[in-house]
Amino acid sequence: MKRANASRHAAHIVRAMIGRLASLRVAPVGLGFATLAITAITAIPAIAQQDDPQGAAAAAATSMRAMLPQDLSPWSMFMNADIVVKVVMVGLAFASLVTWTVWLVKALELLAAKRRARSATRKLARADNLAQARGEIEDGWTRQGAVADLVQAATRETGRSSDLAAEGIKERLAIALSRIEARAGRDMARGTGLLATIGATAPFVGLFGTVWGIMNAFIGISHSKTTNLAVVAPGIAEALLATALGLIAAIPAVIIYNVFARAIAGYRALLSDASGEILQHLSRDLERQERHTAAAMPRAAGGELNVRAGHLRSAE
Repeated sequence: MKRANASRHAAHIVRAMIGRLASLRVAPVGLGFATLAITAITAIPAIAQQDDPQGAAAAAATSMRAMLPQDLSPWSMFMNADIVVKVVMVGLAFASLVTWTVWLVKALELLAAKRRARSATRKLARADNLAQARGEIEDGWTRQGAVADLVQAATRETGRSSDLAAEGIKERLAIALSRIEARAGRDMARGTGLLATIGATAPFVGLFGTVWGIMNAFIGISHSKTTNLAVVAPGIAEALLATALGLIAAIPAVIIYNVFARAIAGYRALLSDASGEILQHLSRDLERQERHTAAAMPRAAGGELNVRAGHLRSAE
């Protein structure tokens, strides 16, 4: 049965070839056997497809599968992407790495600074005067940090203004403490601006890579002359991967920036509390000095009067 079908199929192909050759209107002079054979060979695939449509469809599907990429993993899409899209993806991956690096470094720095500030503020609250507070702070692990700088600034100011009015000392010290607080806040916020920049620009950078990749996908459609989604999908997926990387870089950056902003505000509040404790200690110390001076003045005046009376009696 199979041999009979093959014979009928071959006979059909031969008849079709003869008909194709007979359909030629003009046979050029010198048309030889080679020309006839080439014409017949080129006609065989079309005749076979007309005779066997299922085989033609299977051949087309096989050719389509050969054109498609076999692996659509993120790494494969990155390797098959355009050079511009690759540069965008690498830049976004680097931005994500910078985000997590800043998070790790600043989190450790902020945690240590807040613990040191809390401990130093508690020591300030327990002390009876500024000198005692300074000794307790410089004695332990709190001798370094913003609160220690505040105490040192108060000590320097009282030493420089020992012969000046108390109100002027308080005013100058308040200015010095506010400047130290601002400097400590700026130092702690250093690097967080980069997080804000990444969070604001990374989605648009990823969108640029997506637009570029989709543009290349449409150019590929025009070259392949097919609108089959199976052919277009890999290029579009590679382009959308850039947007996904942009979101992966931007979302953590925005969240971490907001967390750091709140944490730094809390740290500055701790420094403000420490400054308040220092000003209270200074005010009490100055008032004690004023009372001590006021109490010593009558005794000094009485002693001077006694000396003068003695001189007068000796003169008489």
